[in-house]
Amino acid sequence: MSTPTPLPTPGVVDANMHWLPETLFSDPRLLDAFLNTPPREYGIWARLEPIAGSPLRQIIIEQPRGQEVLNYAESQYSLEAQLADMDRAGIERAVFRMPCWQEWLTLDACKLVNDQLARHVARCPSRFTALAVAPPWGTADSLREVERCIKELGFAGVQMAAHYGQLYLDDPAFKPYLRFLNDLEVPVVVHHTPLPVDYGSILSYTNQRRQYGRCVAQATAVGRELFSGVFDEFPNLTFIHSMLGGGFFAYADMLCPTKAAAYPDAVDRFAADTEKLRGQLKKNLFFDISGAPQWGAAQLRCAVEVLGARNILYSGSYPIRKDWFFEGVGVIRQLGLAEADEQAILGGNARRLFKLD
Repeated sequence: MSTPTPLPTPGVVDANMHWLPETLFSDPRLLDAFLNTPPREYGIWARLEPIAGSPLRQIIIEQPRGQEVLNYAESQYSLEAQLADMDRAGIERAVFRMPCWQEWLTLDACKLVNDQLARHVARCPSRFTALAVAPPWGTADSLREVERCIKELGFAGVQMAAHYGQLYLDDPAFKPYLRFLNDLEVPVVVHHTPLPVDYGSILSYTNQRRQYGRCVAQATAVGRELFSGVFDEFPNLTFIHSMLGGGFFAYADMLCPTKAAAYPDAVDRFAADTEKLRGQLKKNLFFDISGAPQWGAAQLRCAVEVLGARNILYSGSYPIRKDWFFEGVGVIRQLGLAEADEQAILGGNARRLFKLD
């Protein structure tokens, strides 16, 4: 762009702004790669169809077949629209990630996506920041692609899914990749998946399937990472989970309880080194809001009290719901937080973790 876009209210960083290639619906090669990546053998189906009452099309993901869990509409990812909406919402900078495709894309598809995202960010680098995507199996080619994105393309971190198929990130299959990221010391954004591994009991009702399902997947992932010893082995890992870790603040004290020495129990039913776990919850795990209006003020205040303002990043999950995006900053500012806590959530934490300054 020849003239930089004037900045809106300084300091606000959206740490979870969705991005898909602008050419996704017009480039047959790219569209084919996206439509045919979800594994049908595991009951995940993708299809392209018109949007009712509109000239636009959408990609629909079903899991299992017949149950919609994701929709991606055409013409929602143009640079001009993104900048205009960011200005209206009071967002200075956006950290781009893909919405949920991290779980499925092949290395060749990842390279296409990373190259297009780099070109997109280069059109307005003062406003946009990128996260790399690569298959997480630790192959030499995959590690080279991440290194290329970080060191040559200037990406600020890596994006992963909460689980890949039936494997959460504590599975030994991911150790080569996590060891590489630990040594590279870049933040890892862990995006929610459409559903958890076990989902049969929540399929029948749309909101339970499409919202609660993501929360179960995220909270399960966070718990497994804590209890598995991932951060013992890889202490430099920084995981940033979406949707407040599936509401993990509601379970944090219960899963990592402090023990009153005055009341000894005959059996230690919840054996764990809770002091260590609480330390890792502060040092290694961070949480983006993924749409402040959907939580409500009481839940957001609770999240800040339990997790700490230093561990929460503002985000709006654009373009999923425009009200989340346009009203989100105001919701945070109406919580009555201390000024330092509010500034940390609205931008300071993202700037620190992604090294934006």
